[in-house]
Amino acid sequence: MRAVIRSLLPIVFGAACLGAARAAPPPAPPGQAPKDPFLWLESVHSPRAMAWVRAQNAATFRRLGADPHFTPFRQTALHLEQTNARIPMPVTLRVGITNFWQDASHVQGIWRRTSPGSYATAKPAWTTLLDLDALSATEHHHWVWKGATCAAPADRHCLIALSEGGEDAVTLREFNTGTARFVAHGFTIPRAKTVADWLTPDALLLATDWGPGSMTASGYPFILKLLRRGQKLTDATPYFRGTAADVGLEVQALTDGDGNHAFLILRQRDFFHTDFLLATASGPVPLNLPEKASIVGLLHNQLILLLAQPWPGGNGKPIPSGSLAALDLAHPGGTLISIFTPGPRQSVQAAATTAHTLAAVIEDEVRGRAMVFTRDGPSWRARRLALPDNLAIGLIDTNPDNDTAFFTVEGFLTPTTLYRVDCAGTGAPRPIKSLPAQFDATRDVVEQHEAISADGTKIPYFIVHPKGMKYNGQNPTLLYAYGGFQVSMLPSYSPVLGKLWLERGGVYALANIRGGGEFGPAWHDAALKTHRQVAFNDFAAVAEDLITTRVTSPPRLGIRGGSNGGLLMGVEFTQHPDLFGAVIIEVPLLDMLRYEKIAAGASWVAEYGSVINPAERAFLARISPYNNLHAGVHYPEPFIFTTTRDDRVGPQHARKFAAKMASLGLPYYYYESTEGGHAAGANLRERATEQALEYTYLTEKLMPD
Repeated sequence: MRAVIRSLLPIVFGAACLGAARAAPPPAPPGQAPKDPFLWLESVHSPRAMAWVRAQNAATFRRLGADPHFTPFRQTALHLEQTNARIPMPVTLRVGITNFWQDASHVQGIWRRTSPGSYATAKPAWTTLLDLDALSATEHHHWVWKGATCAAPADRHCLIALSEGGEDAVTLREFNTGTARFVAHGFTIPRAKTVADWLTPDALLLATDWGPGSMTASGYPFILKLLRRGQKLTDATPYFRGTAADVGLEVQALTDGDGNHAFLILRQRDFFHTDFLLATASGPVPLNLPEKASIVGLLHNQLILLLAQPWPGGNGKPIPSGSLAALDLAHPGGTLISIFTPGPRQSVQAAATTAHTLAAVIEDEVRGRAMVFTRDGPSWRARRLALPDNLAIGLIDTNPDNDTAFFTVEGFLTPTTLYRVDCAGTGAPRPIKSLPAQFDATRDVVEQHEAISADGTKIPYFIVHPKGMKYNGQNPTLLYAYGGFQVSMLPSYSPVLGKLWLERGGVYALANIRGGGEFGPAWHDAALKTHRQVAFNDFAAVAEDLITTRVTSPPRLGIRGGSNGGLLMGVEFTQHPDLFGAVIIEVPLLDMLRYEKIAAGASWVAEYGSVINPAERAFLARISPYNNLHAGVHYPEPFIFTTTRDDRVGPQHARKFAAKMASLGLPYYYYESTEGGHAAGANLRERATEQALEYTYLTEKLMPD
């Protein structure tokens, strides 16, 4: 099971609500730092805080719910979410192809399985393994699916991760895919931010909440223990421990097509720096690997890595940052072998091993290329796959027992197609499933442009607009970006965006600002810590380019971002309030002077900096949206959305920001879903409601005619 601690991902939907104004708090006495009058909202589930949330949500629905657009928008969004005209994306196990599915009949969802042959047909014969709606009703929980980790070599026994309402903390329960039942007296790990994987079919290595003193400041476990079948959790054997100052631990069990096995322990000292260890019978053995790297998989007993820093190679020359490389585990003290090094405007977006090959997606000027790498003695051969050009390519899954890989191809106006590829063969990729068109895209066109940021850097961005659009500054435009954690923003096919925005004449823009991974680690590193203002400047430059070229104008320009993108929205809101007519701030970080004390905030010090460091604190104080809200400024009326069960970023930021706006007499919308976690809606109905609120707000602000 992949650990949750490396995730602070962009959110793709959201909502918010109107708050009543009230008097500003009195100023602090001379010589004293002002107290935060809204700390009480940091008590997430307190009766007082939840009463405030209910009042905010009610205010939203009194206005936006009464708008004539809301009900048809919600009906349309729900239909698009619940329709069976979606691609059931595959997760390949040795027991067949599995998929988690939600629709009108399965609100919480079902985990199901079919054979590879059946999956390739138009109507696969699915067998339900686990029905979360039935389980939730029986057990009186609101279970949300968080994935399954299955034991090699047969994949019969799996650890099912179930979340209460969508939070990151999960309960792990052993499940038998043969009987489609939970295993009586099997492995069960109580609710925690647990990381675990199968050492053998009868033993787990896991880090969980073992009690007081076993969790890091970021809220993740740092003590790894061996738990054998039949043992009580309290009897688990200590195996490895990090420190309370770390972010946490991650574990990965790897198997290749030759039958080699490797169990890795990843001690995450901060969000980007990791110590890698190999689990052995005599204890963990450190590996001489770069601290800034991620594990791709195991192939021919070689550990495949994606580097985020330069590292010495086998030929005596450094392997550049951003490269794919390999370490032979038969000689773990040896040097790395280079597989692929991207060019200056390229990056490796995804990679995974098949039984005999390495599949990868390479972005070139933010356009996808699918590649297959095959070992040829001490070196590697590269082959480009014949997938459609000038679109986004995704690597969905690979088969552990053969050389099958699944790729998607999609664009803003191009419905997603799923391709099956024999990576070891020479045949062309085979399209096996395609999403039918969900909106009328015939009237639109996609272009790629560049804006010039404050320091002269060229910032690419995509724009989707009607053919024959008039450049008169009157086009309602929505601009999205993320700009953090080396996450790339790529074109994607969104039926809801298409139906509720593009089809109604709206313009959509996607900015590839620094802090992301569009051009590799250097593009990300340019915006770390006290350099983060460049990402904010990049976004403002794209907004100004849209205005300068008369695509739109400030009253018709809306912006939207979630998570780290929510911080971006908050900064743009406070630094450039005159540029925007609408601002959607989703599951955000906003109080950057207290973010380390809220939810998992301490895990992101390597990205944002720390208030303990004087220079970093000074910078955080300058950009913190919560701390830079001021009376007397004409701000646009924002739409602030969060979820009560977000135990990653936490709803505290959004709550306090809205409450401070109210204290300053500033109008705003606020909506807080009580379920859904950091990924927002826990089910399709909740997501449809959030989307309807969001697009009603955008229509109200940017399409007043």
